[in-house]
Amino acid sequence: MDLQFKDKSECRYDALSLGEVMLRLDPGEGRIRTARSFRVWEGGGEYNVVRGLRRCFGMRSGVLTAFADNELGRLMEDLILQGGVDTSLIKWMKTDGIGRICRNGLNFTERGFGIRGAVGCSDRAGTAISKATAKDWDLDHIFGELGVRVLHTGGIYAALSETSSQTVIDVIKAAKKYGTLVSYDLNYRPSMWSAIGGIDKAREVNKEIARYVDIMIGNEEDFTACLGFEVEGNDADLKELNVEGYKKMIGEVVKTYPNMKCIATTLRTVKTATVNDWSALCWADGEIYKARDYKDLEIMDRVGGGDSFASGLLYGLMTTADPEKAVNYGAAHGALAMTTPGDTSMASCKEVEALMGGAGARVQR
Repeated sequence: MDLQFKDKSECRYDALSLGEVMLRLDPGEGRIRTARSFRVWEGGGEYNVVRGLRRCFGMRSGVLTAFADNELGRLMEDLILQGGVDTSLIKWMKTDGIGRICRNGLNFTERGFGIRGAVGCSDRAGTAISKATAKDWDLDHIFGELGVRVLHTGGIYAALSETSSQTVIDVIKAAKKYGTLVSYDLNYRPSMWSAIGGIDKAREVNKEIARYVDIMIGNEEDFTACLGFEVEGNDADLKELNVEGYKKMIGEVVKTYPNMKCIATTLRTVKTATVNDWSALCWADGEIYKARDYKDLEIMDRVGGGDSFASGLLYGLMTTADPEKAVNYGAAHGALAMTTPGDTSMASCKEVEALMGGAGARVQR
């Protein structure tokens, strides 16, 4: 296919992510408002992708992020280390005792059940990574000397602050200078963009970023809000049937951004918080490829399902150069990730490949 990843032997990293990593506080089966204890995980839209690449698929990954140098930051570092992701590129920022200079982000997340949807409550203003600039890392050393095959970042980090919007652009440009491919998840969050200019700012920033992206990920709402493209005749409850609508939209996207070599989207029909239909599409080399359908998928925790799709997709693209296999790796990995708690995947590559091959839920002994 048209994507040309740098040779593995020339690179320390198969993938780096650029974005915020937060401490997730999970009340389990209960509610945030009535919780008396929380389980902690690490998570973040961009980080979850490289964590899945490392832990599930055995690839070499690292994280470009920043933490306030305090006990909470060191807890998140410890969680990242347990996932096997390289922490040597984390920028540690000095802070005072109460977070006036900078702080670390918190994300309280309810999983939802049945008719009660998942609920997120973030506390992330003024975090270390929201204040980081491209000058906080030696990008010529990282991309030019260490070597990186793919940089993954996304619209959640770009929306975190006006500074982070520019940081994304600057880091992407540095990556492209040295032949690193760029993967970007549009991940539009209106609540995050509202403080820095709303949808107009989202389009301004994302249209600039899109000029450098090789692998673009997003659903139809993301393409509409961030880039101004729409799927004609789309019915939210029948997304998986409207392949022609997606194909027409993608044709317009690549006409505007010929640099894009792969475009992918997840397809989700929400029946209840715990039962979804799930699949995915991938465009590459002028063709649309559709993953197998996972009908009535039972979900324990849907947060991070799209990120796990992205990591499976990237793994498939890097190891098989076959977009049909890649989109199926992504859909299967995303499906499995949503059967376990936390933002990040607990699946193995063997489990992903078994599910791709039609394996069921029989007891394995």
